[in-house]
Amino acid sequence: MKVAVVGAGPAGIRAVEQLLRAGLTPIWIDESPDGGGRIYQRPPAPLDRSARTLYGFEARKASRIHDDFEHFSHLADWRPATLVWQIRRAGPAIELHCQSDLRGFTCEQVDALLLCTGAHERIVPIPGWTRPGVTTLGGAQIAMKTQGCAIGQQVAFVGTGPLLWLVAHQYAKAGVSVPLVLDTSPFTNKFRAAPAMFATGPATLLKGLWYTASVRRRAARVCEGGWPVRIVGDQAVEALIWQDQSGREHRTECDALALGWGLQSEARLADLAGVAFAHDAAQGLSVPQFDRTGRSAERGLYSAGDSAAIGGADLAEQAGARVALALLEDVGQSFDQALSRVLDTSLARHWRLRAAIDRAFPAPIGRAAEMPDETILCRCEAITAGELRAAAGPLAATGRAVEINRAKAFSRVGMGRCQGRMCSSAAAEVLAAHHQVALNQVGHLRAQAPVRPIPILAAPPPSAPPVEGSRP
Repeated sequence: MKVAVVGAGPAGIRAVEQLLRAGLTPIWIDESPDGGGRIYQRPPAPLDRSARTLYGFEARKASRIHDDFEHFSHLADWRPATLVWQIRRAGPAIELHCQSDLRGFTCEQVDALLLCTGAHERIVPIPGWTRPGVTTLGGAQIAMKTQGCAIGQQVAFVGTGPLLWLVAHQYAKAGVSVPLVLDTSPFTNKFRAAPAMFATGPATLLKGLWYTASVRRRAARVCEGGWPVRIVGDQAVEALIWQDQSGREHRTECDALALGWGLQSEARLADLAGVAFAHDAAQGLSVPQFDRTGRSAERGLYSAGDSAAIGGADLAEQAGARVALALLEDVGQSFDQALSRVLDTSLARHWRLRAAIDRAFPAPIGRAAEMPDETILCRCEAITAGELRAAAGPLAATGRAVEINRAKAFSRVGMGRCQGRMCSSAAAEVLAAHHQVALNQVGHLRAQAPVRPIPILAAPPPSAPPVEGSRP
């Protein structure tokens, strides 16, 4: 039985743990040179800092994750700094096409594949968001966590979700001036969701309240229920124009800005593997279809953690263990049935907590549809919202259904390096609103191989002789 696990974050680590305990030696692949995922990412050795400094309340958990990764990576067939850029069926087997600096281009055929590829951030483009000095919340956190630097001296934070308050706290605690934290979710949303959050995850709620209090104490201004209007500046960020909940307009001076409205699953590999997608009305997104154990309708294909459904790090750990047990059960191998029952109970509670968090910080569905025509929508191809609206006109005139992949062909939205990771959700909203169709009718941008840019000519592995006639 040959199994591959893609991803070495919390879900991947716990999945590999269970597979190793069952006597399997999985191929374990990650794009990073190390394990832990984004949330428990470690800085390079010269910038090593204490776990307490890096992870705060999560320091003990992060240390445990790192220790377990070190142990399991020596037992599994660990493949660091390796990109899976294509997945296809080869009869009953699943074929993985990979590229790495150490091995060059390789192809692996496995009997089962477990995807733990995490998530990427959801962005609502606003005028000026492509200026130097504007990053995602995760990008701002990575700069602080892995490089020990801030994205600016006066950093404003805009968006919604727990990550907004966490990153703002980390920057303010590090001594960076925070002139504004703008949470687009009104306070009433959090207040109404608080009882359910306390009932299902009191520790999570208390940590959230602590971070919120810290930000309110350190930031110059905090606003809930407002919305960013535009980012001002000629060559770089100079200020943010924003509206409060009553519609009054304000200007906040800043030299950098971090944006983010939650996460969406990194599911392009699942798409290539043939997993079905369905529209999630609460998120306003097309999402991959995996059940709560991580199984898909495709034989031998599983997923856990945020790549299956957004749930956070704690849920990802348990989901990773549970999906490995599901895989073992499906292939007729002995597995810990008592553990699977415990995990099912715990995961059900975590999903109730997640539902409450989503009510506290709802996705800003419909906001992208309101963006002005001149706003850059697809930054890879420099396509504005107006250009998408204009290009999609002939599509509707043909009498065919308004569908985002057809609009992509007419406009080039989503054809860039990121394949729509940054713009697909916003583009779908713009398209649906412009043609007055339901968002669930627009579909999702289909993944294309390679899922990330790869070199056309890869250097040979260090141990291999150079190929005659190849360029250096």
